[in-house]
Amino acid sequence: KPHHEQGGIAVLYGNLAPEGAVVKQSAVAEEMMCHTGPARVFDSEEEAQSAILAGKINSGDVVVIRYCGPKGGTGMPEMLSPTSAIIGMGLGKSVALITDGRFSGGTQGACVGHVSPEAAEGGPIGLLREGDTIVVDITNKQLRCEIDEAEMAKRRQAWQPPAPKITTGYVARYAKMVSSGSSGAILK
Repeated sequence: KPHHEQGGIAVLYGNLAPEGAVVKQSAVAEEMMCHTGPARVFDSEEEAQSAILAGKINSGDVVVIRYCGPKGGTGMPEMLSPTSAIIGMGLGKSVALITDGRFSGGTQGACVGHVSPEAAEGGPIGLLREGDTIVVDITNKQLRCEIDEAEMAKRRQAWQPPAPKITTGYVARYAKMVSSGSSGAILK
């Protein structure tokens, strides 16, 4: 007599996560199992946290936190603060969050992490713009944006990798050598 018909974790794929993304589906409200909304794009956890606490995130939005993957993070930080803020602001059943960072086991809500390839590698999450339509379809295991391939190709051409946050020492070495989160974020 399992608690759920499916496992607690789901892997989503699509044009935003060609190598996959992970969600704790057992902690997602039924009404958020399939969510479509406008992207609210942030290049750091701190930027997103500030916007959430300032009341700038609306019901229906999809918060995108990028440049938090193994290379961009550096080291894939946990997104506990923004997820807690979304719940605390009463948006847990109306706002999704996607990131190339990670979540802890205590995360609840439509929070999709480990989006791969990450933004710092030129992954599609790094090509998103404010207002792009994002579809988080946990039921059908999909994570996609409603942008045609020609527009994505144009954005990919214009994309430039960000300067590394740390340029010396072991952390800089890690950022240069780390693999995708989809393959374990291990050194190559």
